[in-house]
Amino acid sequence: MIKISTAPYAALVLRVSLGILFLAHVSLKIFVFTIPGFVGYFGSLGLPPIIAYAVIALELLGGISLVLGVYASWVALPLAIEMLGTIVLVHGRNGWLFTNEGGGWEYPAFWMVTLIVLFLLGDGAMALRPAPGRRSPAGTPG
Repeated sequence: MIKISTAPYAALVLRVSLGILFLAHVSLKIFVFTIPGFVGYFGSLGLPPIIAYAVIALELLGGISLVLGVYASWVALPLAIEMLGTIVLVHGRNGWLFTNEGGGWEYPAFWMVTLIVLFLLGDGAMALRPAPGRRSPAGTPG
């Protein structure tokens, strides 16, 4: 049973925590690995380096959108697809545990599931711009 009175706040906590995680994750790419280093890493995987720029943009803009609640539930979908891509292209071959060398696929899989949960729940409380067509528990748009 869903607690209608607290569900919007649960979605808020989930949304903001996911957003902060994405902002921390993209900060690692930008400030530690550096953008040229991350682009080079993508090239070493046999991927077009241009995709690295798209990943950085998705994580940066997606993280901001999640924290602020700007179409957050819809932004969760491409971020979930990105996590699926990291499982298939990077972490899947390293085994289950993320503590394995190169990081396994448990953490990206969990992250992907939480993003799908956010999509299903909606933007939650205090969203600046709820996704169109979403309804609050009271039945009003937003």
